[in-house]
Amino acid sequence: MSTDTLRRLTATEFTLFLRDKIGPIFGVLFPTTLLCVFGNIDFFTDPANGVDGQPLLYTYTPILVGFVIAMLALNTLPPTLASYREQGVLRRLRTTPVGPAQVLGAQFAICLGTALVSVVLLLAVARLGFDVPLPRQPVAFALSAVLAALALIGVAVLVAAVTPTAKAANAIGSVLFYVLMFFAGLWLPIEAMPPALRHVSEATPLGAAVQALADSTEGHWPPAWRLLLLAGYVVVTALLGVRLFRWE
Repeated sequence: MSTDTLRRLTATEFTLFLRDKIGPIFGVLFPTTLLCVFGNIDFFTDPANGVDGQPLLYTYTPILVGFVIAMLALNTLPPTLASYREQGVLRRLRTTPVGPAQVLGAQFAICLGTALVSVVLLLAVARLGFDVPLPRQPVAFALSAVLAALALIGVAVLVAAVTPTAKAANAIGSVLFYVLMFFAGLWLPIEAMPPALRHVSEATPLGAAVQALADSTEGHWPPAWRLLLLAGYVVVTALLGVRLFRWE
């Protein structure tokens, strides 16, 4: 892979991403806005409604971090690449030195960078605006967040690589987003799930990610198998995405 080609392609794609406006605003600001909404609802801030004497807002912060990553990856990347395929952009790129690894790598870098900015903003607002404690194991939290982002972006890249149209990519990405958010505990806390659902949750990339983030927030290192599972998702989805990539 040519580093210079990847750098220039990433810069071009990032410019297009900023011009879109909806993607950056929705991806960066919406999760923080959702946090502010939760933070102004008594049910989420009253310790009596939480777990172990802590407000539900504390519990939902790692889930919202997962929400940030999943939304940017699954709702942004697949339709973007699929629309490039529909419009013939990828076919024209095929005649240049650009290969599938560079095309996917540029989108990978943009999603990862935007997700990390959004996560930092979310944690800052949670701490300064609602007194939510910062993660007690910051290194473990950062590692879990990066692995989560890489794993979810890998899933999105795989969807984008094989989906023929932007509409299909958007539909598949949206379905995956809601399914994975369910197993991440957005609507039903993982602790309240039946054992069978809990095991499924632990096997999904977002469920494993949220649990790793929650462990780090509480001051514990996530189990090694959980981090290895996320790393496995990264490797497998990246390899399959490049291998199955279609120019047209």
